[in-house]
Amino acid sequence: MTPTSGETPRLEIRGLRKYFAASGVLAVDDVSLEVGAGEVVALIGENGTGKTTLMNLLFGVHQPDAGEVYIDGARADISSQQDAISHGLGMVHQHFELVPSFTVAQNVLLGREPSRRGFYDDAAAERQVAALITDANLDLDPRRRVADLPVGAQQRVEILKALAADAQLLILDEPTAVLTPAEADDLVAMVRQLAASGRSVVFISHKLPEVQAVADRIVVMRRGRVVGDVPRGGATDAELARLMVGRDVLLTAEPGSGAAGETLLEVEGAMADPSADGSTGLSDVALDVRAGEIVGIAGVSGNGQDELVEAVAGLRRLEAGRISIAGTDLTGASPAAMRAAGVAHIAADRMHVGLNLQATLEENAVSTSFRSRRFSRAGIIRRRARRRFAEQVIADYEVRGAAPARVVESLSGGNLQKIVIGRELSGDPRVVLANQPTRGLDVGSIEFVHKALSNARSEGSAVLLVSAELDEVLALSDRIAVMYDGKLLGPFDRSEVDRDRIGQLMAGGVEKTP
Repeated sequence: MTPTSGETPRLEIRGLRKYFAASGVLAVDDVSLEVGAGEVVALIGENGTGKTTLMNLLFGVHQPDAGEVYIDGARADISSQQDAISHGLGMVHQHFELVPSFTVAQNVLLGREPSRRGFYDDAAAERQVAALITDANLDLDPRRRVADLPVGAQQRVEILKALAADAQLLILDEPTAVLTPAEADDLVAMVRQLAASGRSVVFISHKLPEVQAVADRIVVMRRGRVVGDVPRGGATDAELARLMVGRDVLLTAEPGSGAAGETLLEVEGAMADPSADGSTGLSDVALDVRAGEIVGIAGVSGNGQDELVEAVAGLRRLEAGRISIAGTDLTGASPAAMRAAGVAHIAADRMHVGLNLQATLEENAVSTSFRSRRFSRAGIIRRRARRRFAEQVIADYEVRGAAPARVVESLSGGNLQKIVIGRELSGDPRVVLANQPTRGLDVGSIEFVHKALSNARSEGSAVLLVSAELDEVLALSDRIAVMYDGKLLGPFDRSEVDRDRIGQLMAGGVEKTP
């Protein structure tokens, strides 16, 4: 509910402004906003539109150049995150800030530990956190080690940390990015319950359907300014997307023709050890992808998807199994050999794997092919050819605000992803590995990525799409598989599965025969 006349808002932002001189960006431009007690306000907008900067101003990470913040009617001078917490604000980041080896209780009370005779009192901590869990109606065991919890439960621990600090206004940043559909539904219900108890929530998301389900109001930002403030149900997804981007956006990907050709990628009996980050590795994975089709792999991150993509890209050696490209056995081949065979790799981590952020756009565009005759002759760099190619990527893939000689570090996430996709798809690849290609992108950039992958399929590439976004997998794929605990379930023809069935498999449901 919007704060009514005479009712003091829980949060009032008046004319906040933030200019970053180093990059010449006016990130937040005279933004005013209110959030009432017990109200859920969704904040949406394109990447680089100022949402995160606005929340960082509110939470004391940055200081505003102008404007004021009021909490429960009193002006709040917030110069640090501790100031924000003391004013009743809590923020749950997209990437959790938990100690995996600690229990739920130890994480929730970190920095506020109860003690007895100078020693940490586990029993008291567990009693305190158990009471909090009961009050919040959360499904958690205070004695469980966080490393042993599924992702959805870890997020509940983060929310419980904020509640333990008596947060009356919660900021949730992309809270469903790593959740299964069932976990996302549970989170929406939890947020509504928190609002019913009188707490306020700012919910930042790119997923318009969940925004419509959870929010009392939806605030839209574009280019640092608020351009829309609508009540729940006051605008369709298409109308919200138009407010965000400033033009009509195609929200549903076009289906394929269904005319798949020869098998271009084949994986047989792939086995791989778990990664150091806790991913589960691969267990006897078998998969084929044909020319002119997209095979989508759904699943919660950490179930072996990265290991599979890295093995096909030549970045990881299998313990057992076989990988073939267009009928040629390339098991154990190097990344260069895989690229020479026609494998393109859109990496999940564009910031550290897909790009060198300190290099120019031109250098990034040719980074996978700089030794080819196209860009060098007899060891001499063909600078004009490199520049022309970079200019072509900028034009064909609509990389905004970029130039060949510009260092890419300052570009938005959507534009960075366009550079990666332009580089990877420019050589008419046989096989395209697209790992989380729209992670963290806004609706306009997502539309662009979907079109690029659909075009690659239409031009005869075999596309392996790995995504934690179930709607994306369902919209783009001709066949769909699920990764769970290192095992591949499927692939199933698209006509044989629906959201509920795939969601059940993602959560560890029993494999179903297609």
